[in-house]
Amino acid sequence: MAFRVVVFVSLCVSIGVAWIIESGAADVFLEATRQDFQKIPLGIAGIENLGGSESPEARVKLGTRIEDVLKADVRRSLVFSLVDLPSLGMKVGHLGAEPDPSFKQAAENGVSVIVWGQAGMKSGNKDADLSMDGYVYDAGNNEVVGGKRYVGSASVARLMAHRFADELVFRYTGEPGIARTKIAYVSELGTARELFVMDYDGYDPRQLTADGFLNLMPRWSPDRRFLVFTTYRNRNTQDIDMIELATGKRWTLVAQGGLNITPVFSPDGNSLAYSSSHEGNAELYRLDTKTKAVQRLTTHAAGDLSPSWSPSGRELVFTSDRSGGPQIFLMSADGSNVRRLTFEGDYNAAPAWSPRGNWIAYVCRTPKKEYKLCVITPDGQKRLQLTTGLGVDDSPSWSPDGRHLVFSSTVEGKSQIYMIDADGKDLERITFTGTHNSAPSWSPAS
Repeated sequence: MAFRVVVFVSLCVSIGVAWIIESGAADVFLEATRQDFQKIPLGIAGIENLGGSESPEARVKLGTRIEDVLKADVRRSLVFSLVDLPSLGMKVGHLGAEPDPSFKQAAENGVSVIVWGQAGMKSGNKDADLSMDGYVYDAGNNEVVGGKRYVGSASVARLMAHRFADELVFRYTGEPGIARTKIAYVSELGTARELFVMDYDGYDPRQLTADGFLNLMPRWSPDRRFLVFTTYRNRNTQDIDMIELATGKRWTLVAQGGLNITPVFSPDGNSLAYSSSHEGNAELYRLDTKTKAVQRLTTHAAGDLSPSWSPSGRELVFTSDRSGGPQIFLMSADGSNVRRLTFEGDYNAAPAWSPRGNWIAYVCRTPKKEYKLCVITPDGQKRLQLTTGLGVDDSPSWSPDGRHLVFSSTVEGKSQIYMIDADGKDLERITFTGTHNSAPSWSPAS
């Protein structure tokens, strides 16, 4: 029985970074994915613009923009909870490198961390005309425990804020932040579907392909240098191509005839799993990216597609209609030990394994015939529905920290890209350009 497959028919920036302050105190690493984890109360005391060649209005706007980006990054990190410092009697703005005396009240008011910064414009060097100093104050120890200087062109002010946010996440969790990650996706341009990439918050979209054909289902390489995807560029076949983001160089990886779709790199980058119908019905295959040797993984009269690797690379989860309708199955990376994972509902497809290994997200059809996002544990013992309401939700992809998902949805009419927390909270639309955006894929962390 055939089942529904939804197919929607180098920016290289460098920022100089210098350490300003580094406390001798040991970093405190917190496990931010525990169910009992309490967010760290953090206050932002402002990003002050120290001036430069711009007008006063432009200087205020620049400082506000950096601060707004930082606030949004901190909120999305799910590591910190933002607190309003003025309501607690603490000063914001016009701060130097030293903490304001009012910060001594932070700990007794339940604030653990205060950050602030200074940004300034310089003339004469277009590649280093903006510098930003960021400071971190630990309320428990009543001292500045870290700070960095970021130097670059004014065009990367947002990236400076992203980097500062990632530094904060790393300092308090020991894990990379997600503020500098990217999301690849497919956008409709006339009759074509082209690949784009944008910042994780939806800003700075950039077109990658422009061949006027269908380019679908992008997936990142572990090193963030490449995307693999299905292309209809050769008209009579559906091949799997790879594109290098820095140069735009593109070449074909799989051209076996038939339909070659849903490619995905293994966590170590040494293998590419994909579905191909070149031997009849859709089966799963594994390509060795070094030797180019191909191994067939499934042999069944049913269709198998949409593989996703476990974080260890030892297992794959995939969609198959071998049970009569599309359901989620697991197997070892060599194709052995196949077993069914989902049993609730008559349609479950498009699985995506969390980088933390604890959840598998997928598209589930509800009793009301609505296509929504669900998650299930790899042992099948716990299942949750994350999204509700109108529209078709499709193509889930995890953030590298496992705390968020991006997906496409028609909840507002045309398909757009949305972000949601892994517990189903804080739904946020992140694409606003283009008439039809779909198939998001979240990059690994920097």
